[in-house]
Amino acid sequence: MSAVAAPAPARAAAGKPLPPISYKVPIAYGAVAAVALLLFGILPASGRETSFTMFAPGENIAFSVPSKLTAIVLCLIALGLAAWSFQAARTRRKVGVWLPAVYAVALVFALLTWAVAGKAQPLPLTSLLQGSLFLAVPLVFGALAGLVSERSGIINIAIEGQLLAGAFLAAVVATITSSAYVGLIAAPIAGALVSALLVAFAIKYVVDQIIVGVVLNVLVVGITSYLFSTVLKENADTLNAPPRLPTLAIPGLSDIPIIGPVLFRQTILVYLMYVVVIVLQVLVFRSRWGLRMRAVGEHPKAADTVGIKVNRTRVWNTLLGGAIAGLGGAFFTVANGLAFGKEMTGGKGFIALAAMILGRWSPKGALAAALLFGFADNLQVVLGIIGTPIPSQIMLMTPYVVTIFAVAGLVGRVRAPAAEGIAYVK
Repeated sequence: MSAVAAPAPARAAAGKPLPPISYKVPIAYGAVAAVALLLFGILPASGRETSFTMFAPGENIAFSVPSKLTAIVLCLIALGLAAWSFQAARTRRKVGVWLPAVYAVALVFALLTWAVAGKAQPLPLTSLLQGSLFLAVPLVFGALAGLVSERSGIINIAIEGQLLAGAFLAAVVATITSSAYVGLIAAPIAGALVSALLVAFAIKYVVDQIIVGVVLNVLVVGITSYLFSTVLKENADTLNAPPRLPTLAIPGLSDIPIIGPVLFRQTILVYLMYVVVIVLQVLVFRSRWGLRMRAVGEHPKAADTVGIKVNRTRVWNTLLGGAIAGLGGAFFTVANGLAFGKEMTGGKGFIALAAMILGRWSPKGALAAALLFGFADNLQVVLGIIGTPIPSQIMLMTPYVVTIFAVAGLVGRVRAPAAEGIAYVK
């Protein structure tokens, strides 16, 4: 007999108790939309316009919209979606992922029309989205690294160290070989080495995995900072001047209005990100390897009884996760053509962990969450250049505030792998 739970009406007809209705999300939607309507639509003075530009083949298209009316309409759309969500919760119907997506787009554009109203410089929509995708690259790779290791039961707090190690080795190797592509190949090796230390202590010596991850982050920061101060700084031209990965435009696809430059005019690192996300989405949920990995992360003893090597699976998956994170570390150096600097990852590994949790330990979910954080990061840069009524300190806080609210709002409704962080000893 199938173990799939029956729909709510069927369970009600069978006399089984229904779970309590939760209105937390619809109420949160409505409250945020109401505040946005007040701030962006009702309070601002009328008579100002907001200008945007977007890329089209061979030209930039500029257009303007009335800021007050546009903000009011967008906020009312968000309020309508909140009411829809409330009604769906009341009737115990599920809403698709389209509702929060449209809701978020409406509120973001309401914010943009208010923030850029009356400015002489238009808001470049295409550049905003293109930069958001680029800034999300290390977050996507870091989140995927955590997903691969944690799905097999190993908590990977060391993503920050893996990103930093990948950035360091990519810069050094790319400088020595004068090839950004060789540096890109070297970056995963550094991340895998950090993961090797993680599995050695977590599996062989059964040390608390969170403590090991924190220590490894500190260790990598110390080693790279020492080498930077004593070696790279003294020999910057020969060891710390990496070339930049070239931008590769895909013919035809890169000329599509708006999405063409965003998705198909990027470096090879971004295209690798597309491939890794798609491949992992298929392998994790549609392959024997993914089934064994998830079995080890959920019930290692049961997996062992059917012949799966639990600790071996955890070792190889954690090493793979470290290599993926190291590849993301190349973003900070060779992808941007920047020299390595002390602690240049800036806490992106911890934001990647938040993206993994927000994405519910799935590749496509991690990608969506990372894009959200990348957009918030790039938004504060773009609005800071244009000049907005928002204080600069608030703009600098934006990526981290979005991270906190996103995880705080959804972490209670997601479930980590059951055996995550629990050492398996036969």
